[in-house]
Amino acid sequence: MDVKDLFKEIKKFEGKDVTLEGWVRNNRNQSNFGFIDFNDGTYFQSLQLVYDKELSDFDTISKIHIGSAIRVKGKIIKSQGSGQTHELKVSFIELLGDCPEDYPIQPKRHTREFLREVAYLRPRTNLFNAVFRVRSVAAQAIHEYFQSNNYIYFHSPIITAADCEGSGQMFNVTTFDMNNLPLTEDKKVDYKKDLFGKQAYITGSGQLHGETYAMAYKKIYTFGPTMRTEKSNTKTHANEFWMIEPEVAFCDLEGIMDIEEEMLKYIVKYVMDKCPLEIDFFDKFVEKGLKEKLNKVITSSFVRITHKEAITLLKEAKVDFEFTPEYGQDIAKEHEKYITEYYNGPVFITNWPKDIKAFYMKLNDDNETVAAVDLEVPGSGELMGGSQREDDYDKLVKRMKEMGIPEDNLKWYTNLRRFGGCYHSGFGLGFERLIMYLTGIENIRDVIPYPRTPNNCDY
Repeated sequence: MDVKDLFKEIKKFEGKDVTLEGWVRNNRNQSNFGFIDFNDGTYFQSLQLVYDKELSDFDTISKIHIGSAIRVKGKIIKSQGSGQTHELKVSFIELLGDCPEDYPIQPKRHTREFLREVAYLRPRTNLFNAVFRVRSVAAQAIHEYFQSNNYIYFHSPIITAADCEGSGQMFNVTTFDMNNLPLTEDKKVDYKKDLFGKQAYITGSGQLHGETYAMAYKKIYTFGPTMRTEKSNTKTHANEFWMIEPEVAFCDLEGIMDIEEEMLKYIVKYVMDKCPLEIDFFDKFVEKGLKEKLNKVITSSFVRITHKEAITLLKEAKVDFEFTPEYGQDIAKEHEKYITEYYNGPVFITNWPKDIKAFYMKLNDDNETVAAVDLEVPGSGELMGGSQREDDYDKLVKRMKEMGIPEDNLKWYTNLRRFGGCYHSGFGLGFERLIMYLTGIENIRDVIPYPRTPNNCDY
């Protein structure tokens, strides 16, 4: 049986024999008895195993190494010690997989930097066991939210010929031998000889393809891995990460903000309900006040301000920012931090300058801003970014020309405006930044099982 099932109805098993399989977190032995911290991975809390001299193999059991895999049989009894209500009195232990004494994950506090170096072992620690369980539960919450609200789960292509953001930050895909590239007469790479007959990329977003399905199903969402070539070593950037991207037909900017707020509150409550032990752990050891912060998200209304209002707020602040806030410009991490602290919670910033946003965002009547929105949250900065999409064919094509984006590869996308187009909106949620927000973990490298960042592609 699983330890999770045992703890779920621990009193029901009192006085009964059970058989469990899992790993030794710690083995503390004395002259006549010993204790094993046992965990099988199904539950955050470990089960204490008690063994004594009555066992014929007491000496052998007392020498079982930390990290070893075992099968244990015994009776569930009320605990005489503090820290747990029940424990297992051992009648039999079988060693299934030994572990050497130089096993890296010893029962002591390890730095997160060290644990990144042994990423294949770090989920065996309390911290990362909790992080990746929350990651799993949060993923389920996302699916349940969208599925219960009539969304279609759309699998966008990983390989594409379209650059969604127009930023050129996508990985190239090729079957060519890089040491022997086929060239055209003018010495350029001859992509006609490649697998797809043209230049191809790993997608940086599923949005454009998602819009095509929103025009058939009304409401869709994507949830999958995303890769970008941005060479950034900040705590919030990675070259491989996961994105959730809903696209909703017949929805304007105000409507998409309503959805973002409702969805985030749903996820937060879901995780707090399903992972109470983990959230308590984070609140105690990672971010003091985390539970209060998350509960406040559930109960409060998110602030909505324009980009212009945000810059005005920053300019009037009596703070010596490293980067001076300017109208028409992007905002820095320090600005995001100030804004969320000023309002003491999540903040929607809307109507951004068109020159710093993507080509597909709807142009506002002032011809200077677009109907875009970023959701800033305390601790993680930008959590979601979205917009009302440009639904006017002529305006979209004009904008693409202004930004130097070839229409040829995106004819299928612009045609959506010709073939029964409608006003529609969408947003992207960085999954890792969500996990950072839910756990209080400050570095994105610690919420991805195997982080891919510049100069780091281990395992």
